[in-house]
Amino acid sequence: MIVGRTERFKRAAKKLSREDRARLDRALERFAQNPSHPSLGVKRIQATDRIWEGRASDSLRFTFERIEAGIVLRNVGAHDETLKNP
Repeated sequence: MIVGRTERFKRAAKKLSREDRARLDRALERFAQNPSHPSLGVKRIQATDRIWEGRASDSLRFTFERIEAGIVLRNVGAHDETLKNP
C-alpha cells in the first residue's frame, strides 16, 4: 500500500514528460495491485536496507522505501540519475 510521496518525488514527477508521466501512472497502478509484478523489476538498492527501485519503462525508474505502515515513494526519473540519489 502506498502511504506517501516525498516532496522530491512530487517535484520530479511534475518534471516528467506527458508520456513518462503516463508510464509512471500505469506502473504505480500495477505496483499498488501487485508489488511483485514482473514488469516492474522491483529490487532492493544495494547498500540499503529499506530502499527499493521499480521500473516504469526501460529508462524510467522510481524508488521507494518500505516502512511499517506501507510504502513511501522517494524519487522518480531517468535510470542513472534516480539511482544516484534514491
